[in-house]
Amino acid sequence: MGVSQPARFGEDWSDERVKGYLNQIAPAGDNADFHALMTAYKHMRSVDFERFVAFFQAAGRDINARGREGKTLLEIVKTHPRSSDFVKILELAQG
Repeated sequence: MGVSQPARFGEDWSDERVKGYLNQIAPAGDNADFHALMTAYKHMRSVDFERFVAFFQAAGRDINARGREGKTLLEIVKTHPRSSDFVKILELAQG
């Protein structure tokens, strides 16, 4: 699978670009909401991810969606070093 845009570090992401991650197509058998969250997490800075989560929830998507292993993105991210900003974003989104 090719990269649609070359990596550029430190650039500002437009709302359109952030919202584009809502349209991620999940592989067969994967939860579409979990796939969108995981893909956004992997590609965004925390400031952009925070905006994505707001758009995600406004669209009525499930912040507690589970992946194939039965874990939520929050459960996975908590195990990653230097992920505290993402953990806070996900915890706030869960209420």
